[in-house]
Amino acid sequence: MVDNSTLVRLLRQLTVETDRFAELFGEAQGMHRTDLNALALIMDARWSGLPMSPSRLAEAMHLSASATTSVLDRLEASGHVERSRSAHDRRRIELLVPEKAKALGARFFGPLDTAFTAAWAGFSDAEKAVVARFLTASIAATVSARPDVNHDTPGGQT
Repeated sequence: MVDNSTLVRLLRQLTVETDRFAELFGEAQGMHRTDLNALALIMDARWSGLPMSPSRLAEAMHLSASATTSVLDRLEASGHVERSRSAHDRRRIELLVPEKAKALGARFFGPLDTAFTAAWAGFSDAEKAVVARFLTASIAATVSARPDVNHDTPGGQT
């Protein structure tokens, strides 16, 4: 039987290792950690069916409008993000990842994808469903605990 403290330790170790992998990409591309997080959110927005906008990104990252603009300026200058007028509402700006940037990411993260695929090959679909449910619940728990930590941290910042 696996206890909760073991699960917490394993999640923490996975977070440290995946963070380090992402940091290697950031170092190679001259990107800040905030830039990497923004890029991940922009890329993942496609799964929600809603295009990422600068205001949605600011909200998701808990950044001011000016800080978000700085992040987007850096990502755009490096070729990782493009700002485009919405085809549905020309007043809105949508954030897109150009194909060249996607290809760069695929080349860098391809070995990790291959390693994950090999590591998960022995899991049944039912086991993967449990893991997905566990990870989804863990993400939701982390998000729900964030406000409590922010208020309890000296200076109110995390």
